[in-house]
Amino acid sequence: MLELLMKRRSIRKYKPAAVEQEKIDKLVRAGLLSPSSRRVNPWEFIVVTDKDILTKLSTAKEHGSGFLKGAPLAIVVLADESKSDVWVEDTSIASIIIQLAAEDMGLGSCWIQIRKRMHSKGKTSEEYVRELLDIPGNYKAASVIAIGYPEEKREPQNEDELMFEKVFVNKYGKSYRK
Repeated sequence: MLELLMKRRSIRKYKPAAVEQEKIDKLVRAGLLSPSSRRVNPWEFIVVTDKDILTKLSTAKEHGSGFLKGAPLAIVVLADESKSDVWVEDTSIASIIIQLAAEDMGLGSCWIQIRKRMHSKGKTSEEYVRELLDIPGNYKAASVIAIGYPEEKREPQNEDELMFEKVFVNKYGKSYRK
């Protein structure tokens, strides 16, 4: 598991090859297996493979979503906020579980934050995504996960660069490492 975490990097350039349906099915199952508070499972997912919709989704934010235009697949993570007061946490967990599953299958991915971001002056990213994908009003769009075969190579995280100075024992300030 630590090796998988070290390898997983945000990938923003994808080969044009489609992601096989078998792998999409596994990504969906991974999302559905995500833990949630009290097992309420407020999250739901929209799998997007349509190039036109992917292109439109790539403009969901003023900055930081344009690369989605080159991805063959996106999974939109949303939640019915009336089901849980911790839907933000639950959708965040589901988003990273999907990313880890993608990495495990040799796919690259990148999280695109939708919640509390702007599409344009006067319109939130969430409103834009809701309108584009016909999402009912009681749902909140948390993120879009871009997925595909990596066109770029990113080096794994380096163990020596882990910030152990941010880890304490028993009380804040008591160093984890001597």
